[in-house]
Amino acid sequence: MKKPSFAVVGCGRLGTALGKHLLNAGYPLAGLTSKSLSSAKHTAEIIGTNKYSEVPRDITRSADVVFITTPDGIIGDACKTLAENDGFKNGAVVLHCSGAHPSTILSSAEKSGAFIGSMHPLQSFASKDIEGNPFQGITVSVEGTDNAVTIAEKMAVDLGATCLTIPTEAKTLYHAAAVTACNYLVTLFDLAFKLIEKAGISSDQAFKVLKPLIDGTISNIEKVGIPEALTGPIARGDTETVQRHMTAIISQTPGLLPLYKTLGFYTVDIAAAKGTLTEFAVQELRKILKITV
Repeated sequence: MKKPSFAVVGCGRLGTALGKHLLNAGYPLAGLTSKSLSSAKHTAEIIGTNKYSEVPRDITRSADVVFITTPDGIIGDACKTLAENDGFKNGAVVLHCSGAHPSTILSSAEKSGAFIGSMHPLQSFASKDIEGNPFQGITVSVEGTDNAVTIAEKMAVDLGATCLTIPTEAKTLYHAAAVTACNYLVTLFDLAFKLIEKAGISSDQAFKVLKPLIDGTISNIEKVGIPEALTGPIARGDTETVQRHMTAIISQTPGLLPLYKTLGFYTVDIAAAKGTLTEFAVQELRKILKITV
């Protein structure tokens, strides 16, 4: 079966990766376009094509699938401009790759006869010049109208990814989960590194010292799930140790106490689910960890 042609609107890191690896997977490229002609040209050089333009409709109106990979804040406007200038052929599939927005921000394309969806790779793209295939083995979430979802699912699999189909109305919570797992994990590590540095371990050594513990915890979550993977003083109901932590933090780095207490407060719920705490221990831990405003 012949694979559909595709166009990329927005030649940043993700747009470049999509263009390169969809082409490698056998999808014919209709062309590339970007706000900056130099950006489109750079991506074209990486991919190995001369099909690029700074006039989006010249590229998109012949494509079976149009990817809008602009910054999140202008996806809707870029789509609307294309729709108003006859930039989509009837029956085309229009996809964006934002994790934060549902496919409905492409409603202007749908009104012009296109099918709309989103196709979000759970991956970070640090550079245009990525070695290897950044889609291989990752999860790509898709949602939208049925025709768009069918095409996006096939493209995701052909890119080497595992496809996850989600309801359109669930997109915002899905993105919140991804932000928590990625961005807020960095915040959690930052807290741990700052505390261990106050204990006399240099910043250069902090990650090396904590990495085996981090790796072991992630492995345990994968093997036995969240409640069973929880260890430490809260899991044991050791209020004395938790109180000593808080006293030391107040003494050495008081600005970190609210975050420590907030994390601890919600960790009590996990410990309770594990079934290792008495009700008295649960109430005592919640009492000392509660944030007061």
